Amino acid sequence: MELSSILHFLKNRTILVTGATGFLAKIYIEKILRVQPNVKKLYLLLRAADTKSALNRFNNEVISKDLFGVLKEKHGANLSSFILEKVTIVPGDITRDNLGINDLKLSLKISTEVDVVINLAATTNFDERYDVALGINTIGPMHVLNFAKTCGKLKVLLHVSTAYVCGEKEGLILEEPINLGDTLNGTSGLDINAEKEVIEERLKQLHADNVSEKSITSVMKDLGIQRARKYGWPNTYAFTKAMGEMLIGHFKQNIPLVIIRPTIVTSTYKEPFSGWLEGVRNIDSFVLGYGKGKMKCFPGDPQSIVDLIPADMVVNAMIAAMVAHADQPGTHIIYHVGSSMANPVSYTSLQDYGLRYFTKNPWTGKDGKPVIVVKGKQLSSVAMFQRYMEIHYLIPLKVLYVANAALCQYFGDLYHNLHRKIMFLMRLVQLFSPYVFFKGIFDDMNTEKLRRALSDNGSESEMFYFDPKSITWDDYFMNTHIAGVVKYAFK
Repeated sequence: MELSSILHFLKNRTILVTGATGFLAKIYIEKILRVQPNVKKLYLLLRAADTKSALNRFNNEVISKDLFGVLKEKHGANLSSFILEKVTIVPGDITRDNLGINDLKLSLKISTEVDVVINLAATTNFDERYDVALGINTIGPMHVLNFAKTCGKLKVLLHVSTAYVCGEKEGLILEEPINLGDTLNGTSGLDINAEKEVIEERLKQLHADNVSEKSITSVMKDLGIQRARKYGWPNTYAFTKAMGEMLIGHFKQNIPLVIIRPTIVTSTYKEPFSGWLEGVRNIDSFVLGYGKGKMKCFPGDPQSIVDLIPADMVVNAMIAAMVAHADQPGTHIIYHVGSSMANPVSYTSLQDYGLRYFTKNPWTGKDGKPVIVVKGKQLSSVAMFQRYMEIHYLIPLKVLYVANAALCQYFGDLYHNLHRKIMFLMRLVQLFSPYVFFKGIFDDMNTEKLRRALSDNGSESEMFYFDPKSITWDDYFMNTHIAGVVKYAFK
């Protein structure tokens, strides 16, 4: 594989980015604008009804973030004029035809000018409503593909998926496409049009029964999990992302298609500065729960490998891959971007990092006192976790419920506080058990070839780094990531 100069490729290019308010999208936008100010134009598609709403979202949810601090320092008072010149905000919605772009002149302008299309739009909630997840993660990529086919100058379409489209497979997981109709458990009959009909019929019945919106949401969430598990996927997120890959892979025709499958994405490793992230992401729920004293046990196989990769490395791999496969008609290549093959970190190590960090830097509780953490009990199977919860929490909770009722709600606050903590832990384990008990290793042969090609590009290999072997996990977690989780969790 040969890789030409990335900076040279980006110069005077026009790029369409969907899902522009997302975590990875922000990092991608910042990186392009910072390292190649001579990019011609970034068209940023944001879900919004009109231009004013889209601009408000961009200003409030993107450019105002700490992430853009380096860019602000670089341009100073000229930042606004720079953004105005380089960025065009596009109100739209990938769940609709033509990406929901109502301004047909703008739509035509974009399709005439665009060189690269980057699809980062997604809902990453593991238990999202099925209708919402199917619309964004499955049908959305198809709409992006259809729009890309109208772009006369298109050099490459890059779609960001997830490594966990593999479900709960064990052993070495290859960088292979998913064929239309494939399932993980051998169950036949997966038809995406039929899935849409299942949703439509269920919604029609719910509305006919005058069910509340809250109840509809609950039913739609349950439906997503049911349909996912019917075909072998653990949750709605992985299932709908897999179906999205199926569609664009099947209908791509001659479009050069690159699919990036990151593993569990963590805070930035180096750029634009270390430790940046947004909200509470994936495994970080365990980090916060432990630091706050809510988790006294750790469900999961202590020997399992937790595949983590910093967000800036994912973005750099995206940029390198889009350059490597530009102008390659018919390309359909998958890249696993993770660490389990090159630099694995064990579940036990993550627990140790948490204990050491919060012992040294304790969380301050609501009472103003430091929360004392202790080494959690290891529960190496789902059955062990269920027994532990029954003995230590569920039975005492039932006793407390009866006592509270008998004593006129005397223990009301205690009961509700304990109930909330138990439900928090149960939900975490339900959602993340496929990952903390995961027994797969992600093959990254394609990604390694890309890394080697990048290493021949001199200074650009440092600028667009994505080699997980460079990470010292102990240093990263103790001095960067957990501090970032604590800092940005509630921003």
